[in-house]
Amino acid sequence: MPAVGPELRALIDSGPLAHVVTINPDGSPQVTIVWIALDGDDVVSAHMGRYRKLRNIERDPRISISIQAPPQPGVFMADYAVLYGNAAVEPGGAAALLQRLGRLYVGPDFEFPLGPDPAPGYLLRTRIKRVTGHGPWAGQ
Repeated sequence: MPAVGPELRALIDSGPLAHVVTINPDGSPQVTIVWIALDGDDVVSAHMGRYRKLRNIERDPRISISIQAPPQPGVFMADYAVLYGNAAVEPGGAAALLQRLGRLYVGPDFEFPLGPDPAPGYLLRTRIKRVTGHGPWAGQ
């Protein structure tokens, strides 16, 4: 597993939306947009239910995640990263991660509307095997 370099870490920490691609039972791609964070060199996302992407990962752990850097004025091609790896579903931790990410993605005063005793939900943890794209992280 490649270490996440400082440029890719900074991109993920900046709060880009991520396109998560898993494989449906019939072999077709399933794409979902999620909030992401890093836990060490693993990419994590939080999910309150066992949605299709989680069921797909339980059956086939292969995953791709694409993220786009903010556009730069006057730059023709926006930087982006595509992360390839294997993922696993972990029970619990979703409410806390969603609350933390909500403050990044929505605003500093964000309170996730989960109520006083939210369900534990699930974390989707991705071990990155390869990074491609356009930018300083390409080829990591």
